Amino acid sequence: MSRTVKVGLIGSGFVADIHAHAFRHFVPDAEVIAVASPTPGKAAEFARARGIPHAFEDYRQMLAMPEIDMVTLSLPNDLHCQATLDAAAAGKHVVCEKPLCRTLEEADRMIEACRRAGVLLMYAEELLFAPKYVRAKQLVDEGALGRPFLVKQWEEHYGPHSPWFWDVNRSGGGVLLDMGCHSIEYARWVFGKPPVRSVSATLGTFVHGDRTEGEDHAIVVVEYEGNRIALAENSWAKPGGVDDRAEIYGSRGHTRADLLRGNALITYSDVGYGYATEKMEITTGWTFTMFEEIWNYGFPQEMQHFVNCVLGKEEPMETGEDGREVLKIILAAYQSAGEGRKIAWPYEPPAYDKPIDLWKRHRD
Repeated sequence: MSRTVKVGLIGSGFVADIHAHAFRHFVPDAEVIAVASPTPGKAAEFARARGIPHAFEDYRQMLAMPEIDMVTLSLPNDLHCQATLDAAAAGKHVVCEKPLCRTLEEADRMIEACRRAGVLLMYAEELLFAPKYVRAKQLVDEGALGRPFLVKQWEEHYGPHSPWFWDVNRSGGGVLLDMGCHSIEYARWVFGKPPVRSVSATLGTFVHGDRTEGEDHAIVVVEYEGNRIALAENSWAKPGGVDDRAEIYGSRGHTRADLLRGNALITYSDVGYGYATEKMEITTGWTFTMFEEIWNYGFPQEMQHFVNCVLGKEEPMETGEDGREVLKIILAAYQSAGEGRKIAWPYEPPAYDKPIDLWKRHRD
């Protein structure tokens, strides 16, 4: 008889809702049994609306539930480390949303705590499970494109879903830390996760200077060993909905993948559409109306994989070590943009409190 993995959600915002939907509708051998959120009444309402039996305002009370096997972290970036340490101490496997954390020291503490507790620390990079992007990677693995030498990936929209992203003291940075991690890790995965040779970047705050000290557009070039290049472009300054695309160039061919707009309806609306007022405000005029977005982004496939890992059926594709490497590349990108030079490997960042400091100390 197969075992059902019992899941607890730490957080009750946009991404936690995606996790809850993915588990409930697509992952038959997992069950979300609890959710925790510190905002009074929010966890209870979230649980009631989604049929989750338990709700807590203190996630540590949820971690005390012996039946929980795994937790997912959908929290502001500055809370990832402590929540992971607490979950590991409670013997729970951890799925941590991107970015893994804000400093390499935090990453090392998280990795060591989970290793010592004998639990998995899994890094939630959903682009590695998005069906269209998976097919592009399969073309590389099949040799259809020859030797891959360039991966370009960009994810762009007009700003984050939750207000705390705008506060660099909570998030640690701007769009590079928010979405650049997706672009960086997708290219790194396509190449087979080779060692880095150098990182260079250009960042700017072009549109949202009244809302954030963080960058709202970022261009990063990562050179890998084996004469391979990744180009990551990310934006909070591009209106018109989410734009998520990838291109892979090889010695014998190339492929392009438009993750969402290639699957969308083309819609015009004077009044907008969506379930929340703020969403209706960004869906007026011409838009690309997405459907099955959660599936196209790979969240159900990702959560099924992590459940399989907990059940011992698979080895994690993305670990805390992968999240740490992505963070290290991002730190180098901030330093490169600040100092106006290419950052070579091996690399250890200078002292910093949060990633964006490596850029801001030269900009201010």
